[in-house]
Amino acid sequence: MQTIIHPDKKDWAELLKRPVMDLAEIEQKVAPVLSDVKENGDAALRKYSELFDKVTIEEFEVSKSEMERAEMQLDNELIAAIKRAKNNIEKFHLIQKELVKKVETMPGVLCWRKSVGIDKVGLYIPGGTAPLFSSVLMLGIPAKIAGCKEIVLCTPPGKNGKIHSAILYSAHLVGITKVFKVGGAQAVAAMAYGTESIPSVYKIFGPGNQYVTAAKQLVTKHGIAIDMPAGPSEVAIIADKQANPEFIAADLLSQAEHGIDSQVLLVTDSEAIVEPVLKAVRSQLNYLPRKEFASKALENSKIIVAKSLDETVEIINAYAPEHLIISLDFAEEVGERITNAGSVFLGHYTPESVGDYASGTNHTLPTNGYAKAFSGVSLDSYVKKITFQHISKTGMKQLGDTVETMAAAEELMGHKNAVTVRLKAIKKEE
Repeated sequence: MQTIIHPDKKDWAELLKRPVMDLAEIEQKVAPVLSDVKENGDAALRKYSELFDKVTIEEFEVSKSEMERAEMQLDNELIAAIKRAKNNIEKFHLIQKELVKKVETMPGVLCWRKSVGIDKVGLYIPGGTAPLFSSVLMLGIPAKIAGCKEIVLCTPPGKNGKIHSAILYSAHLVGITKVFKVGGAQAVAAMAYGTESIPSVYKIFGPGNQYVTAAKQLVTKHGIAIDMPAGPSEVAIIADKQANPEFIAADLLSQAEHGIDSQVLLVTDSEAIVEPVLKAVRSQLNYLPRKEFASKALENSKIIVAKSLDETVEIINAYAPEHLIISLDFAEEVGERITNAGSVFLGHYTPESVGDYASGTNHTLPTNGYAKAFSGVSLDSYVKKITFQHISKTGMKQLGDTVETMAAAEELMGHKNAVTVRLKAIKKEE
């Protein structure tokens, strides 16, 4: 990790850049894959499964018996953990349901809004370097709560042509029945355009590498909605001299192990904590099975020593991290000053890992600075907000002349007339 002490504010933008590939270069590689799948369907999917996943797939859809057998492949401890996580995630997302609230904006003019589940949604679950079964819970549970009628799940198979049992068990537990063995940009294309095996959907959810992210962004040009442009995972940590270097090192490594294009960032107002943290990182790194991934990610990562806590907060808001850990005694107070972050973890005993798995909050979050404008996945992500209104005769008499005046000023006489004919009819009745 690179250490930067008291950087000048004019250098922050360059300093806080993510290690991402050129978007135009990525899109040039992804666009032909999308076109191929759109035109050739399953045949293209088989080609890319052999090319990218090194596996031959005859039937993309996971059978009912495969889904049911998955539980038998898992130990009881993991099953219990998945069930507990499911329970917490359900609790957190259930409270996000909105009651219909009707308001009479003036006598006889009644307006309200209703949340309606998106009919067809697609969930992308990464499975290349790690089987992210936790993402099945994070994406599938709110989809079921929202009332989405059709939920399609795509995830890359292993070298044996099968999907990890924990992914299948989690899908079965949540109630997802349409699971397909396909990954990468080709999976996004399949869910966007549909193939002989995989139905098209209206909105695509899920994290992925930069190719998956580029594919999601490209299909929006064809009317497919996406949750957000979520790319490589990242974490930022605010800490001071009171923080535990071992905790900080563990949190940095927990995100660095995601992949070589991940980034971790420590921002502190204490230069004294830098070396103890680096020492702990070096020590803990040796015990990680994914040491190679973490080591590469650390090459793209930084420790920034700010001049003050105020500047630390300012740097974090400029960075807009996916995950933010505030390892301070007064973490909640500082948390109130954070305006740009996907999810915030307060205090010394709140590692980002709890949000990734089981506390209840959603781990599908905006990366690459998108937290400045995007929220993480929530129940709202799976619903459309439809507005309703009912105007009585009294309401038309109250509001009609306002609409006539405004429509006439915009020279839209058809709009005006739609009100005028009703006002005339009401007047005749009286």
